[in-house]
Amino acid sequence: MKHLVIMAKQPVAGRVKSRLAKSIGVARATGVYRHLMSSTMRTLAPDQRWKTLAAVAPDTAFYEHHWPANVTPFPQGPGNLGERMQRIFDIVPPGPVVIIGTDIPFITANDVAGAFRQLGSNDLVFGSAGDGGYWLVGAQRSPRIPAIFENVRWSSEHALADTLDNAQGLKVGYANTRYDVDTKADYLNWRKSEI
Repeated sequence: MKHLVIMAKQPVAGRVKSRLAKSIGVARATGVYRHLMSSTMRTLAPDQRWKTLAAVAPDTAFYEHHWPANVTPFPQGPGNLGERMQRIFDIVPPGPVVIIGTDIPFITANDVAGAFRQLGSNDLVFGSAGDGGYWLVGAQRSPRIPAIFENVRWSSEHALADTLDNAQGLKVGYANTRYDVDTKADYLNWRKSEI
């Protein structure tokens, strides 16, 4: 069974898109997050080629927020981004797993299907975000679960390179490059593309 895990935060003002909020305001940044999260789940969850899970934060959002019926939520748990993604690799039932966030405009089911195809012949798959980070990471998890997230400089241009350094000896494939909405420039480019 293939598993797609969407890392999602409860869309509460002041708790999401903090970098973006500094330039466009908290209310607008929260609206962007809600729109992108909803769009991501609507686009990807109905696909029968994988089971869609949502790793949610804070952990109480598992009970407090209404998640779509075709998405199985579970708490992300404590720790930095790497510790939370490693936990996903460790606890999701057997089979290939792909992890994404909720802030990738124009993501398609074909992007995710392509990542799972990459895992047919690779241990890991990454989707570059074009800024040194990545919007997607996946693992075959057989014969073992890789540990690739230690000492990664998150939210920096080094995130992908640091993770690849941890993946020495593993076969790596690449999904499509996509861009997330983290800065005012990202936001303006997204809004321009939507018109």
